[in-house]
Amino acid sequence: MNRLDRYAGQLRDLASRQAYRRLRTAAGIDFSSNDYLALADGERLRTALIGALQRGVPCGAGGSRLLRGNHPEHERLEHEAALFFKTERALLFGSGYAANAALLATLPQRGDLVAYDEFVHASVHDGMILGRAQRICCPHNDVGAAEQAIRAWRRDGGTGTAWIVVDSLYSMEGDRAPLGELIALARQCEAFLIIDEAHATGVFGVDGRGLAHEFEGLEFVIAVHTGGKALGASGALVTGPAILCDFLINRARPFIYATAPPPLAAVALGESLAILREEPERRIRLNALSHYARTRLETQLGLRLPDSQILPVVIGENDPTVRIAATLNAAGFDVRAVRAPTVPAGTARLRLSVTLHVDEASIDALLDALGAALREAGQPGCNTA
Repeated sequence: MNRLDRYAGQLRDLASRQAYRRLRTAAGIDFSSNDYLALADGERLRTALIGALQRGVPCGAGGSRLLRGNHPEHERLEHEAALFFKTERALLFGSGYAANAALLATLPQRGDLVAYDEFVHASVHDGMILGRAQRICCPHNDVGAAEQAIRAWRRDGGTGTAWIVVDSLYSMEGDRAPLGELIALARQCEAFLIIDEAHATGVFGVDGRGLAHEFEGLEFVIAVHTGGKALGASGALVTGPAILCDFLINRARPFIYATAPPPLAAVALGESLAILREEPERRIRLNALSHYARTRLETQLGLRLPDSQILPVVIGENDPTVRIAATLNAAGFDVRAVRAPTVPAGTARLRLSVTLHVDEASIDALLDALGAALREAGQPGCNTA
């Protein structure tokens, strides 16, 4: 047997279930990216990076932050981010994935409990696997289930710290976590609350500080602000108590043993935060476009959709979802089919993402094409997640 045969067999199985993934470059009108504010190819980030290069900011860090890789641009960004998010400290990671993995692998200790929402990001799951705490999955947005899990753990002799982990805005559902109730639960149970703000940073909250903006600065709240989505750059900022950031610097392997993010990435993120403060019209425009798209989807297709820029159109099975996405691609729209394991089996969907790369006319054209594609595929109606 060829040593590659088992991998080839698994790939053939994925293909037979319409679950095979392929890389492709961006083409068509953008209804799939997370560049919600259209900053990634914007003039301000380009100008900031050119200026940084001209003044000698290096492309690479040359080492981990604890060796020679700590650059003044990293520290400047962290200082500015702590002020922007009104928290005690901010710590830069190379990606949101690395930040979540580091948090969950490092902060919850042996004897602790992690109660996490069933729809948290894969990086949270991987961090928990690396960590030593007991973990329990809670039904989506069910605060009562999280409370019951923590209380049952205490009754069974749990004496450590409870950790609650959620997204503030879920990337495939487009709905929000009940953060006020979760804050109350964390207070009541003396738990820490980790909030992944990936899809809310830049889009919601005062100055685009996210859906958790009113809770940051509390000693039991840790937030992750991903740089590669509405901020249009890369990396991620973990915000929270200074002592926890210091603990991550000393104990988080994804931080200690990784080459530091490029100093240029820190420059870009710093400029993105400045844009959030100085150009609120971007958020206003995005909110208006999202409302327009939701209203049209509700009117035209009878869908019930969450109040966000993420609009999931759930088809169900993989094959029709892939075919409908291909039809839309051929019509000039960049719409992607999202399948298990990214979403639960049987809930394959088109994840429509509203960004400032589109306008009302392109939304109208997409939804007309979507309606036709659904009818052609024998899917006159569909549900949302």
